[in-house]
Amino acid sequence: MQVRELAVPGAWEITPTQHGDDRGTFLEWYADPVVVEAIGHPLRLAQANLSVSAAGVVRGVHYADVPPGQAKHVTCVRGAVLDVVVDLRVGSPTFGTWDSVLLDDVDRRVVHIPEGLGHAFCALEDDSTVAYLCSTGYSPGREHGIDPLDPELGIAWPDRGRDGAPLVLRLSDKDAAAPRLAEALAAGALPDAGEVEAFRASLRAARPDAQGPTA
Repeated sequence: MQVRELAVPGAWEITPTQHGDDRGTFLEWYADPVVVEAIGHPLRLAQANLSVSAAGVVRGVHYADVPPGQAKHVTCVRGAVLDVVVDLRVGSPTFGTWDSVLLDDVDRRVVHIPEGLGHAFCALEDDSTVAYLCSTGYSPGREHGIDPLDPELGIAWPDRGRDGAPLVLRLSDKDAAAPRLAEALAAGALPDAGEVEAFRASLRAARPDAQGPTA
């Protein structure tokens, strides 16, 4: 596997090694040693989700209160999506920064998103299927959103699909009504960078071999 940290510190792009022959393809899209080397502890698996979206559908920007937050390990098993990570940690030097990775059924990249960051994606063709492992289960009382079209964030959403045809962005009513970044900041609704780091440090300290990486 090849691992690259994104422009949002703590988020990682993982490109798996694919083994193919005339029967098909095999790959690992999650491996403990790779994740531990990057973030300092394994992903605690509490829930696995599958999302199927039509071309142009935007889901997010979603995030959860920390602690416990919700780390995600995300890939696209069919079709293609532009996957976006946003730094929502108040006090972070890169607060408001976003980065994106193309996830598709060709390169089969993975994005690992730790607690405290925002996550969104846009489907680039019909039936694009995203699978993600989550460190905590669904809890509506602690899960929130930011308007993915907020001009302050300035996310460069695609205007063309995988086939080159124009894309019309589609949001759920809930995502369309989500506050802008400045509104969420003023309301005190965003994760605090210090609290996020303290929580992540506790996860690293809880490792059986706590002398390992501390990234």
